[in-house]
Amino acid sequence: MSTPPTHALAARNRRQFRNIHVTQIVRYRLPPSGWVSILHRVSGAALFLLLPLLLWLFDLSLMSELSFARLQEAASHGFVKLVLLGAIWAFLHHLVAGVRYLLLDLQVGIDKRAARKSAVAVLAISLPLTLLAALPLFGVV
Repeated sequence: MSTPPTHALAARNRRQFRNIHVTQIVRYRLPPSGWVSILHRVSGAALFLLLPLLLWLFDLSLMSELSFARLQEAASHGFVKLVLLGAIWAFLHHLVAGVRYLLLDLQVGIDKRAARKSAVAVLAISLPLTLLAALPLFGVV
C-alpha cells in the first residue's frame, strides 16, 4: 500500500470550511481584511442611499442666500450632524479602501501579511480623517 501524497495529508489536517449561522456572526472573528471588505460594501451602499439627500443639500446651498441660511439652520441639529458625519465617514472609508482594492488589483500587497497591514492602514487612515472632519462639523474648531 502506498502513502498518500503530501497535499492530500495537508488537506486532511486543514479545518473544513463551514457556513456560519446568523446567530454566530457576533462571535465570529474576522481578519481586518474581512472587516474592511464589509465596511467598504456598507459605505458604498450608504453613499448610494444618501446621494439624493446630498445632492438636494448641495442644490439648496447654491440656490440663494436664504436657502443657504435655511440649510445652516437645519444642519445645526444634532441628528442631522450625525447623518452628515456618517456620510463623511462613508466617503472617506470608501475612498481609502477603494485605493487599497485598486492596489490589490495591480497585484501590490497581495500576500497575507501585506494585505493585513493594508487593511489596518485603511482603518488607521479613514477613522482619524473622519474625526478631523467631525471637529468643524460639531463646532470644535
